[in-house]
Amino acid sequence: MSWKDYLNFLISLIKLTIKIIFLVLLVNNLNFCQQDSLQTDNSKNDSVFVMAKSPWGSVLRSAVLPGWGQIYNESYWKAPVVWGIAGWLIYNWVDNNRLYKQYKDDFTKSYINDPASGGSDNYKKLRNFYRDQRDLFTIYMGITYILTLVDAYVDAQLFDFTIEPNLFRQPMLGIKLNF
Repeated sequence: MSWKDYLNFLISLIKLTIKIIFLVLLVNNLNFCQQDSLQTDNSKNDSVFVMAKSPWGSVLRSAVLPGWGQIYNESYWKAPVVWGIAGWLIYNWVDNNRLYKQYKDDFTKSYINDPASGGSDNYKKLRNFYRDQRDLFTIYMGITYILTLVDAYVDAQLFDFTIEPNLFRQPMLGIKLNF
């Protein structure tokens, strides 16, 4: 895989990420259910539900610094997990990139020293292996980044959710998505 192919892959990954974010924005703003029309006492409907956490504010925070959206949502234990996974992926990417460059240089030197052999096959296999591993870790970093954004959004949406029984028959918020 050449640098041009690699850059084209990264550009397509960025375009896919933008399309997914656009789709999430579109689905989020579709339709909300109507209030129950059978209620006779309108004085009970005077209160309006206001979310305590902004889902898109959480996503933007997490997009700027992965883990910040989780801290904003008061899921403090998730931020070190995100940072640990990101650190491990970045470490592996840097290590595989270093080994790729090393074996690429070794392959080039062996080819220059003995052009008839076409370079050492072992160096070529190792070079390709570490390049592929580096590219896989790039994909893993992108997937982790997107999942961090999704987690921040869902966590902010469910921040006010409780599993307590509705003893006072308060009106509930219903969401309906049409595809």
